Amino acid sequence: MTLRFRRAGTGQPLLLVHGIGHRHQAWDPVFDRLAAHHDVIAIDLPGFGESPVPPTGMPTDMAAIVATLRPALADWGLDRPHVAGYSLGGAIGLELAASGLAASVTALSPAGFFTDAERRRALRALSWMRVTSHLPTPLIRAALRSPGLRAWCFGPLVARPAALDAERALADALALRRCSGFGTVARAARGYRVDCAALGACATPVTIGWGDRDRIFGVHQAERARADLPGARVQTLSGCGHVPMSDDPEAVATLILETTGALPRPADRPATAG
Repeated sequence: MTLRFRRAGTGQPLLLVHGIGHRHQAWDPVFDRLAAHHDVIAIDLPGFGESPVPPTGMPTDMAAIVATLRPALADWGLDRPHVAGYSLGGAIGLELAASGLAASVTALSPAGFFTDAERRRALRALSWMRVTSHLPTPLIRAALRSPGLRAWCFGPLVARPAALDAERALADALALRRCSGFGTVARAARGYRVDCAALGACATPVTIGWGDRDRIFGVHQAERARADLPGARVQTLSGCGHVPMSDDPEAVATLILETTGALPRPADRPATAG
């Protein structure tokens, strides 16, 4: 299986994993900051971005998703990399940690702490965004030139959608349209819960960051993570939405680098939007 990725930097490896319907470019706002400290690999998951569906078909549960990544990690020479991910990618990072395959994990608004009703609501919002992405491309391009329309289209994902670059917004919309793995991964989320018992039994450092303006997985879910993972660091990201790298790249990069040990971790320092 071939995965599309971007790699740069030196040092301990750091794997970056995106959310459902997105692509590795979601990490662009923090990529260079992280690459100043780490060998950073940002991937397109199978069936998303420019990575194809595996020859055997899309993985149908979280264990299978993790299994599809193992050969790629071996090919890249990654032995227990640090991992950062958001949404689906956050859950993948936690699963890698529970399997002993991660040196540390920074999970941003990870899937797996939702109720069934909250999962359905989140998928409805993302599915609506996917439907609108099937409008004619010239129409989408024209609409996204307007800061107001960008805010309307991307408000569910970021707290500051009007600040998105129009070309990046268009590319994200087209990636959401074209991703062939969306339906399978969405179905795999049914009944999914983070294996907190396995995580609690491992010694992997875990940080969970949650935007206090997250409209996909509400920030109240962070309290479940705090209760279920007493050994994890749980940090609220002020002024950030579901994809916080776009809203406050400095706070997100700092949170990741503190978790990997590249930066010292100040005790109980609030992460605030700049």
